[in-house]
Amino acid sequence: MISKEHIIKRFISYVTVDTESDPKSDTTPSTSKQWDLAQALTKELISIGMKDVTIDPNAYVMATLPSNVDHEVPTIGFVSHFDTSPDFTGANVNPQIVENYNGKDIVLNEALDIVLSPDYFDDLLQYKGQTLITTDGTTLLGADDKAGITEIVSAMEYLIQHPEIKHGTIRVCFTPDEEIGRGAHKFDIEKFGAEWAYTMDGSQIGELEFENFNAASAEVKVKGKIVHPGYAKGKMVNSMYIATEFINSLPELEKPEHTEDYQGFFHLTSVEGKVEETVLNYIIRDHDKKHFEARKAMMQNLADEINSQYEREVIVIEIKDQYFNMKEKVEPVMHIIDIAEEAMKQVGVKPIIKPIRGGTDGAQLSYMGLPCPNIFAGGHNFHGRYEYVPVESMIKATEVICKIAELTATENFETIEEDH
Repeated sequence: MISKEHIIKRFISYVTVDTESDPKSDTTPSTSKQWDLAQALTKELISIGMKDVTIDPNAYVMATLPSNVDHEVPTIGFVSHFDTSPDFTGANVNPQIVENYNGKDIVLNEALDIVLSPDYFDDLLQYKGQTLITTDGTTLLGADDKAGITEIVSAMEYLIQHPEIKHGTIRVCFTPDEEIGRGAHKFDIEKFGAEWAYTMDGSQIGELEFENFNAASAEVKVKGKIVHPGYAKGKMVNSMYIATEFINSLPELEKPEHTEDYQGFFHLTSVEGKVEETVLNYIIRDHDKKHFEARKAMMQNLADEINSQYEREVIVIEIKDQYFNMKEKVEPVMHIIDIAEEAMKQVGVKPIIKPIRGGTDGAQLSYMGLPCPNIFAGGHNFHGRYEYVPVESMIKATEVICKIAELTATENFETIEEDH
């Protein structure tokens, strides 16, 4: 059995290290404080008995659990990130442990009247009777993705301590800067050397994901003309009005707040405007590649149409692809999903196979040549003060990792692979 107390202690040791990333930085890692946990993880991996433990100049930590079988088995990997989101502070995290959760409101911070309530976050009710780890209401928790790291390290430790569980070679990697979209940018696929991997970066227990958004960013620069408002007739062009026209011309119901499941969207993330120039920043998302391309074309066509109305280029739009749907790269090797699904079933977890309404490092890694679906890490309400994780979910995720390793090294793997 995997020790509950051990999991809690390990998780808390990680989340109390501030590793917030910074999108404005051009270094890797984007913040020097990420080195603190990266170096601690390097020492810990050595101490539990992992081999080939390395940390590169960009703080990517890798290690190997050697095979303990005498036949050829695919090398597989597990990946998590140690940075936390810049959306909310990760400094001075003070975790609260709620034993035997009773299904009622949890007071995170009495002085500030901050309450984690199942009336608003009804997922809490799934975990009645379990042990929850929450914030104190003033920071995020960091279960995204330090729960994943906890599970991977704990699984490797368990396999080392239980050599009767047969497995092939397992590689692990912990990365910086996933929260700002750069976690895979300097990932050395060749050095990692796995045939496939799993990111432990999902949310609720049972999640298994191999579909994610196709993603792009769009910067829309709107040019105006500033003159004295008292003498502006026929001369002034207010860029903010043109920008408003652009915003209102996109489909009203294709915004994040109106979409779900496989529905894509346009999301206006920021506006900076003056009469002379207004800059709009958008993200574009869609699971379907054709719809994704159509969304990009719609934005460009809208800019062209407005330019034609003004008979000059008042809008310049720059669209950049960010990542693509990993489904295209995972479908040819669907046995890796079958193995994960079977592993969940064998440890008593009901698989929830659904698309990610977002992206993970696994999406980029899949297109870099490492098929990499995503498995639950157990946390909820990421990136904010209401984040929490059930300890029992972390234990189950650890068991899933161990079972995937075992299944990949048995005849079950060969049968599953032949099925596809």
